[in-house]
Amino acid sequence: MPPKGSNSVTKTFEMLELLGESPEGISAAQAAETTGYPFSTAYRLLGGLVESGYASFDARTKIYTLGMEVFRLAQKVAHRQGLSGATKGLLQELTASTGESSILAVRRGNSALTVLTVDGPQFRTTTDPGDESPLHTSSIGQALLAHDPDADATIDAIDLVARTPNSITDPAQMRERLEQIRENGWAGQSEENDIGMNALAVPVFDLDGTLLASLALAAPVFRRSLDALIEFVPQLTETAASIAARFPR
Repeated sequence: MPPKGSNSVTKTFEMLELLGESPEGISAAQAAETTGYPFSTAYRLLGGLVESGYASFDARTKIYTLGMEVFRLAQKVAHRQGLSGATKGLLQELTASTGESSILAVRRGNSALTVLTVDGPQFRTTTDPGDESPLHTSSIGQALLAHDPDADATIDAIDLVARTPNSITDPAQMRERLEQIRENGWAGQSEENDIGMNALAVPVFDLDGTLLASLALAAPVFRRSLDALIEFVPQLTETAASIAARFPR
């Protein structure tokens, strides 16, 4: 496409729109070719988007994708249009049917970013919207990491720091856990992220199979064992499908 904008603001938005139309990501050279801008201009615009959080850059593949700040804006728009309320309603229904706290999270770098929570009738969840959890210790993080095409590289890149004595800190063990998650369709952990807490999460995919988020139930160990939480997998997966239909696109 020929260049349409003459000022930097317009060019930046054109680049952002191009990223939105490129779900698999795009290189600076591809962006320059598509927009008609010089490579140096495309590279500068993409760099600015990365610095502001509106784009992410994979140093290994040299590919740019949309960043989590775009999601934050989408959430604000969704809230104004009632979408956030509808999604929270689904979590409220899940909590009502299971009696446990529900959590919705998305990937943000090497963390799981909590976007929605609903507390159970007898327990307040240990995370709030805006909180970040390690990918390797939390069930919501493991559900996201397991379906990352570059999971092996991510494991090598992050520091597998223990949050509790039960946390997995060995890369080989983490790879085994992720394989198990992919086979089972859910991620369960017992006191790996917080002492006294069990949690179970499932991935949220769109109709094209793209990973959007993860959905979890959390419960104190004295009230609900991990095996007991596993019994709620059907409710979790059903809710995840309903959330995907309402997710900002």
